[in-house]
Amino acid sequence: MAHPRRPPLLSLCLLLVFAAAANALHFYLDTNEKRCFIEELPTDTVVEGHYRALEWSETEQKYVENPNLGILVEVDELETGHNVVKTRGPSDGRFTFTSHDSGDHSICLSSNYGTSWFTTTHIRLYLDIVVGSTKPDTEHDRSHVSELSQKLRDLNMKLEDVRREQQYQREREAAFRDLSESANSRAVWYTLAQIGVLIATCAWQLRHLRRFFEDRKMH
Repeated sequence: MAHPRRPPLLSLCLLLVFAAAANALHFYLDTNEKRCFIEELPTDTVVEGHYRALEWSETEQKYVENPNLGILVEVDELETGHNVVKTRGPSDGRFTFTSHDSGDHSICLSSNYGTSWFTTTHIRLYLDIVVGSTKPDTEHDRSHVSELSQKLRDLNMKLEDVRREQQYQREREAAFRDLSESANSRAVWYTLAQIGVLIATCAWQLRHLRRFFEDRKMH
């Protein structure tokens, strides 16, 4: 009588760390045997699992579906010992849970019955686990938005200060330009007045000299 080939049985737990977000594998176990896997999860991470169990048929010499085959799924937080999931389902089922704390989580599957309660049944179990994204942290997002709003208000206040400073500098520049133009205009008029005084002085001196020489000729 042929028996299926399977890896050596583990008495309690087979440790396996999933390296990807989606993991598909299959393994073998006997009736009432438990297989466990370790998954390190962040806080508030959604995990979905799909399993499908086939039972070895001595008559057909292959693994077949058995509607009487049931699978027990248990998920525990290793650090706290808190039981997250404990559910019993059919041979083809799904389970979903959300991690409450970050750390290692034990995902265990076992078969609690088979075609007979008095014989050992060999089972091939397919397991697909998908680790989803973490849940949005509403409080963190709200505080982050508030912090961004405060930063934006501070930035707007600084921009207003910069605008006021620029406006003040433009006003000072305009006042300085007006003062410079006024000073230049006064300097021009002062120069013209000096030229006028010099011309008048020269004319008066020339007239005085001419009268002086005319008086000398008469004498």
